Amino acid sequence: MKLNRTLSLAIAPAVGLFASLWLSGAIAADTPSVDEIVHRTNQTAYYQGKDGRAEVLMSITDKQGRERERRFTILRRDVSNSDDIAGEAYNGDQQFYVFFQRPADVNKMAFLVWKHLDRDDDRWLYLPALDLVKRIAASDQRTSFVGSDYFYEDVSGRDINADSHELVETTDNYYVLKHTPKDPDSVEFSHYVMYVHKTSFIPVQTEYFDKNGEKYRVATALGVDNIDGYPTVTKASMEDLRSGSKTLMTYSSVTYNVDLPEEIFSERYLRRAPVKYLR
Repeated sequence: MKLNRTLSLAIAPAVGLFASLWLSGAIAADTPSVDEIVHRTNQTAYYQGKDGRAEVLMSITDKQGRERERRFTILRRDVSNSDDIAGEAYNGDQQFYVFFQRPADVNKMAFLVWKHLDRDDDRWLYLPALDLVKRIAASDQRTSFVGSDYFYEDVSGRDINADSHELVETTDNYYVLKHTPKDPDSVEFSHYVMYVHKTSFIPVQTEYFDKNGEKYRVATALGVDNIDGYPTVTKASMEDLRSGSKTLMTYSSVTYNVDLPEEIFSERYLRRAPVKYLR
């Protein structure tokens, strides 16, 4: 399967970051191992810098063309600075804090994740209208994130150890990976296919297939910028092919290595937002 021209153009800024390496021959022609590709892709998608901050505009459009918007700020902190030996990519515990500003019905709602590699993630959702902190069960991680086409698991990332990985194709621009869950009863998909850009390791498109082998969900990177030296997805979408719904995420004011304190990633700060880091 070939990606369309729009997808190829989407990663053009990231390609530019590596152009000199290609010309100098610094990038080896040999294909990396599957594990190295998976780890480097995971690093690019979720682990660049020791922490990070971004403002997000989420636009949800249903089959009838009706649109809803949500605005929020997302903070991310890596718990350790250890490097994973595979492909020199980092793979460890993380913390995420998501604070909603718009619309009014979700203002001051907050979402907290403690991402673990050795056990289920811890997730909390603060509902200000009820002044209630709700614990999100591990079984809910593949349910809609605040009414969008993204799942809770999409926000913090899926544990790479939860799947078996296979390199099924190598094209001029992409490594094509097939990921199959080790515990198929724990998820609604049979497998997903990921198109990884060969120089930036940006996951440009991810396609999910159901138990009948039908594609039903597609994630796409629509824009990539160089921010603080990191190739960063600044526009992305998730499409539900069954319902006809689509969610667009636009990222702005993205910064890395902010030195976010560990204490703000706690249940206490769900009710008392860390305003200093959300402005």
